[in-house]
Amino acid sequence: MRKTVIELRRADLTLGSAAAAVHVLKGIDLKVDAGEAVGIVGPSGSGKSTLLMVLAGLERLDSGEIFVNGEALHTLKEDALADFRGRNIGIVFQSFHLIGNMTALENVALPLELANRHDAFAVARAELEAVGLGQRLHHYPGQLSGGEQQRVAIARALAPNPTVLIADEPTGNLDGETGRQVADLLFAMQAKRQTTLILVTHDPALAARCSRQIKVRSGMLDGSEERPPRQAEVMPA
Repeated sequence: MRKTVIELRRADLTLGSAAAAVHVLKGIDLKVDAGEAVGIVGPSGSGKSTLLMVLAGLERLDSGEIFVNGEALHTLKEDALADFRGRNIGIVFQSFHLIGNMTALENVALPLELANRHDAFAVARAELEAVGLGQRLHHYPGQLSGGEQQRVAIARALAPNPTVLIADEPTGNLDGETGRQVADLLFAMQAKRQTTLILVTHDPALAARCSRQIKVRSGMLDGSEERPPRQAEVMPA
């Protein structure tokens, strides 16, 4: 029996205040098991990216509960939440979010240094070699292509060996062929390490590579899921 790694119970969140308030998540219940690759899809403004940020521990719920790897995130204070996130959750963003004045090696080593890992640079080097960038260790982000920058971001996210890998439109800033190569790498690394992957994408082909897809509409799960080999019916983001 697989272990449940992520669980949301009646998750509710409103962003903004007064006349600008938007009820983004509306009583969502969700379970994700260890090693799953889950694609979150839905139309623009449906709440899928906000849901991803809640799962990453970057947005707090107004009400409801969230458990990740057995930890009740809704009960943690900010410092404890940041520490938990650093040890358990890796995040890959659409826009890479690399630090421009740091080399690829320094970018990947940074979260390990913040966690006081004495082997930060040795691990960072190994992770960059694993994503095919062993010859680009000392290059700065501005000296790397978009695909290479996203590979650095994947290496950085995986370096702490997280339980959960969060990916927000990871191929959205890449051309078709480069995006396919990055997606191949992402899924290969996830399968090799049996990391739980939560992926938001507007790309039906990328979403279809996940073990299941969850549709978000108007802040709620629509009740239907798609699992390969059946092709998902996805609304554009």
